[in-house]
Amino acid sequence: MIRLSQVTLIRGTKVLLEGADVALNPGDRVGLIGPNGSGKSSLFALLRGELHADKGEVDYPARWRVAHVAQETPALDRPALEYAIDGDATLRRLQRELAAAEADDDGHRIGELHAALGDADAYTARLRAERLLHGLGFTSEQMAQPVASFSGGWRMRLNLAQALMCPSDLLLLDEPTNHLDLDAILWVEDWLKRYGGMLVIISHDRDFLDVVVNVIVHIDGRKLRRYSGNYSGFERQRAAAVVLASVQYEKQQRERAHLESFINRFRAKASKARQAQSRMKMLAKMEELAPLHVSAPFSFEFREPLKSPDPLLVLEDVDAGYRLEGAPDKVVVRGVRFPLRSGQRYGLLGINGAGKSTLMKTLAGELEPLAGAASFNKGLAVGYFAQHQVEMLRDDESPLWHLARVAPGEREQALRGFLGGFNFPGDMATEPITDFSGGEKARLALALIVWNRPNLLLLDEPTNHLDLETREALTVALAQFEGTLVLVSHDRHLLRATTDQFLIVADGRLQSFDGDLDDYRDWLFRTKLAPESGAVPLPEAGKSEVAVPDVAAPEDRRAQKRREAAKRQRQSAARKPLESRLKRLDEQMAKLNDRKAAIDARLADPVLYGEAQKDALKTLIVDQAYLARELGQIEAEWLALQEQLETVTSAR
Repeated sequence: MIRLSQVTLIRGTKVLLEGADVALNPGDRVGLIGPNGSGKSSLFALLRGELHADKGEVDYPARWRVAHVAQETPALDRPALEYAIDGDATLRRLQRELAAAEADDDGHRIGELHAALGDADAYTARLRAERLLHGLGFTSEQMAQPVASFSGGWRMRLNLAQALMCPSDLLLLDEPTNHLDLDAILWVEDWLKRYGGMLVIISHDRDFLDVVVNVIVHIDGRKLRRYSGNYSGFERQRAAAVVLASVQYEKQQRERAHLESFINRFRAKASKARQAQSRMKMLAKMEELAPLHVSAPFSFEFREPLKSPDPLLVLEDVDAGYRLEGAPDKVVVRGVRFPLRSGQRYGLLGINGAGKSTLMKTLAGELEPLAGAASFNKGLAVGYFAQHQVEMLRDDESPLWHLARVAPGEREQALRGFLGGFNFPGDMATEPITDFSGGEKARLALALIVWNRPNLLLLDEPTNHLDLETREALTVALAQFEGTLVLVSHDRHLLRATTDQFLIVADGRLQSFDGDLDDYRDWLFRTKLAPESGAVPLPEAGKSEVAVPDVAAPEDRRAQKRREAAKRQRQSAARKPLESRLKRLDEQMAKLNDRKAAIDARLADPVLYGEAQKDALKTLIVDQAYLARELGQIEAEWLALQEQLETVTSAR
């Protein structure tokens, strides 16, 4: 077992741990969590023996083999497969000793080493390494390529392969999912569930933690607090503690009422599609954990879009890709036929390199179609987040400077107040961002998007570098965003909570995926991640207009397009009055819920039940009953209209 007793750990002038105690038992699969800068990576260095405690004791068996992911990858000419096998240092040592014994013609030593190599599973090492690299997304051709030929993200995958290749009693993984796509994350989860040693993981991916760990160790107030169960279990236990200790009861009640209202409305809208049911469950969990959202470092919400045009954009037989000087165009995704309607919420699936980011840039208007036509509604307001947006921030300028550029003429006090809502308070709003963490820069890029009140959000891996608390704030905000959303993310919690349907980019095509993330996982393990996978068939397309193959004659195609355009016009004409009335009902319900929450909060005050407050109490109870009845009537009308709208939308 591992035992930390009264450990104090100081880095520079910052005290990370002070008198911390925790015991980890054989079989524990530990998720180590805490705010950025709280000391998680330093604790890993302590367990690796690279740091020593300033006070206290750190005990674990001296003979334990410890594996971890290296943070640097040398630019070697060594093939990727051989580099992965290098992770088994014992195997490589025995191979070197065998080569020396053979050179010396030492028959006795050669026999000993062959036996030792058998014990070390040397004769399956190549097959094991190939399976590791295949699961992490490498093709057979890439396995033969030199390490130096890979980008930084792929080199980190090679380092992860080395760590998993290493026989170990203790495996330390620091953000193992950061450079992985969803396919690779699912494979790593499956591998780790079968790992036999003690596992300690730092991760901001709550779904990953939920699947893999059975213990949470939380760095809180310079102490280590152990919780049994996965991350969701930790949240529930901590939420209960927050409720007991909180002095913000009224704020919690308002948050609960707000989320409950949204969940109820979404439940009414939800179709029977499994992904919609999944989102409903995630939103229900948000309501249950409202106290944690209240106590989180910050929260924010997307402001209501100024316009809601429909459709927002239409791609007609578009080839998406890049124009190259002096070379043929590089087509990444072909034949995209994609009408993006107001209110749709898509999650975009596919392996790294399949073309998700290229498609997002095309939707954002940053890339012109190589073929076909892209029509953008004049009322379209795009909020586009991608990693290069973060890299375009000026390191020598402040958050206030960046916001003032997108909001010229706005009062400084208003800008400061807005930035404060994104956890850039006081002097932090006016400091250059050069020393900001990746998460803080990503948060600033999100703030700039929110200010512009977009009606279409295109988010390409928005959670990279964000800690758990910030991810949760983003999830809550996106779940309540009233515009249209297209999301690329390897964070399944975010995908489940904020999207209604999935698209998949594979083999140069875009099509719908009729299922939820569990279906996607099952499909991956039947096809791409199967041990003997060959060609990967695409999942069956759903009944959407997305990327349906068109093999009709040109005249038939033109007639079909005219029919489709006429149908869209009829649907739009029928939808608009329904949508307009639904929007007004939404606004009425929000106001009534606010009034009801205020009355509920007052009724929770014990002072109100004294003799002197009898009349006031009676008035509040009558008002509460009136509001409940009025809400019930409006919600009944809302449900009826929603059914009409779904009927109109699904009419063929």
